[in-house]
Amino acid sequence: MKDQRTVLGRAGEKIAEDYLIEEGYEILHRRYRGGRKEIDLIARKERTIVFVEVKTDTSGHFGPPETWVTPRKQKAIVRAAQAFVAGACSAENNYRFDVVGVLLHKSKPPELRHIRGAFVAEV
Repeated sequence: MKDQRTVLGRAGEKIAEDYLIEEGYEILHRRYRGGRKEIDLIARKERTIVFVEVKTDTSGHFGPPETWVTPRKQKAIVRAAQAFVAGACSAENNYRFDVVGVLLHKSKPPELRHIRGAFVAEV
């Protein structure tokens, strides 16, 4: 049985994925593993490869979920992105790191915030 955090995270990732597709992104990978590091979604829009971290919450008590990506987590995402780029991409692409925050409500539609270029790194 999956724990509640995993179920919540997967629900947020699906909402973020559906949103990105509606916005014209092509989903390249879900839960990509680069070594021991994971990227929730890797998408492409035109010539930009976008590495997306999704944060999901139900209460908002700890602030907006899109603000939870710590410098340590950013470093881990960058390492996984470097593994992806080394194995799968051409030099003609641009790269970007985005964060999508999803706040789930019981009685109304989810709130979604997409932070484009949430952090930067050399890839």
